[in-house]
Amino acid sequence: MVDQPRHEFRSGDLIVLFALAFTLLAVFALRPAHALSELKPVEPPVIADESTKTPPPLDGPLTNPDGGLPDPSPIIRQTLPSPAGDDDTDEPDIAEPVEVMTDPTLLPEPAQRMRQLIIDAASSGDPEKLRALFGIGPTATQLSLGEVDADPVDYIRLVSGDGQGQEILAILIDLLNTGFIRVGAGEADETYIWPYFVALTIDELTPPQRVDLLRIVTAGDLDNMKTYGGYNFYRIGISPDGEWRFFLASD
Repeated sequence: MVDQPRHEFRSGDLIVLFALAFTLLAVFALRPAHALSELKPVEPPVIADESTKTPPPLDGPLTNPDGGLPDPSPIIRQTLPSPAGDDDTDEPDIAEPVEVMTDPTLLPEPAQRMRQLIIDAASSGDPEKLRALFGIGPTATQLSLGEVDADPVDYIRLVSGDGQGQEILAILIDLLNTGFIRVGAGEADETYIWPYFVALTIDELTPPQRVDLLRIVTAGDLDNMKTYGGYNFYRIGISPDGEWRFFLASD
């Protein structure tokens, strides 16, 4: 057998390889080229703008509409009305018109003295200082429209919002520093009563009188009084001879 020369075999392989290469180039050359304008731009990642985020809802407003002051809600704790037919209050009826007085020196001397004693006792911050002023027996100070079974000083602590009686002491001072009226002049039940609002129609108060009343109660209480039909917070009664007759709330 005669061997083929090696140079002929290698030349054939090269021819085949070149043919394949030209074929592939022709195929790729025929594919359409994309213009740059047809290429889609790469979208940048979306980054949330922290400044435009909506904060989660709060449980409630941080401040009231008036900028943070508390709502003028009522603060009066109404006393329970006495049972029907058991209204044995010693408070005299008020017949209009009455004279509103603001000068304590117009009081009879015993009444002046009792007023000042109450203010001094209340200013001490100790409800026990009131005990000697309450009186005993038939002349004891009336503290409720109904019957009070508790010790009078303990009762003052009981009805006081702070539980110590000091809120009631503050109310006593505030009331005795307002104007007052005289009712039942010349009668056995003649009494000087604080504050003078007990004798006025709430809807007809003048602006200065409204301010005077709002030193004692809130705007919410004032609205409730309009619905109630009159002043229904605490009032104090002292007789001309210096007897502390009553310290009551409501009618």
